[in-house]
Amino acid sequence: MYKIGLTGGIASGKSTVSNWLRDKGAPIIDADIVAREVVEPGTPGLAALAAEFGDEIITQEGILDRPKLGSIIFNDEAKRKRTNEILHSYIKQRIDELAHNFADEGYKAVIYDIPLLIETGWHKEMDEVWLVAIEESVQTIRLCERNGYTVEEAKARIASQMPLTEKRKHSQVVIDNNGTLADLETQLNHLWQAKGHVFTKEDV
Repeated sequence: MYKIGLTGGIASGKSTVSNWLRDKGAPIIDADIVAREVVEPGTPGLAALAAEFGDEIITQEGILDRPKLGSIIFNDEAKRKRTNEILHSYIKQRIDELAHNFADEGYKAVIYDIPLLIETGWHKEMDEVWLVAIEESVQTIRLCERNGYTVEEAKARIASQMPLTEKRKHSQVVIDNNGTLADLETQLNHLWQAKGHVFTKEDV
C-alpha cells in the first residue's frame, strides 16, 4: 500500500483539500474522525482519559466533555502531550484497520489525512507527504472568521503548532492555499493529473 500523508496547520484548508480528493475517488483515512471514534462512550480510549484527568471530563451522558478537557490541556504542554500519548495507540490501531480494509477493496494507495502527521512522527511511515500551506497572516484572518476568535486567541493557537517552515522540510508536495478557492482547485487539478493514477482501484 502506497501511503500519502496529508497535513496542514489549523485553518489551512486541509479539510477542503481532503474533501476535493475524496470526491475525485481517492480513499482517505480521516484521523479527526478516528480520534472521535476512539473516545466514544464506553470505549477504552475514553476510560483511559478519565483515568488520567478525572471523571469530570465525562458528562452525565457518558460523553467526553471536550471543552472541559480542552481547558485542562490547552495551556499545559505536558498534559497535551500526555493526551496524545494515551490516544495514539487506539488511533493507530483503528487507522491500520481502515488501511487494511481499503487494501482488501483493491486500492493500492491511500491518503492519511492527519493534522499532526509530522509532529507525531507519522510522516516517517509515509511514502509521500502533501502539505497544505498558508501564511500566518491569512491563517489568522481565516481562523478569526471561522471560529470567532480574537486575533490574540488565533495567534496563540497557531503558535501552539509546529511552524510551517519546519513542516515544509518533511513535505514532498506543497499545496499553496493563500489564494482563492479557484486558485486552490487549479493546483489540485494539476496535482490530480500528475498523481491521480495511483488511486486506481483494482479488481479483487
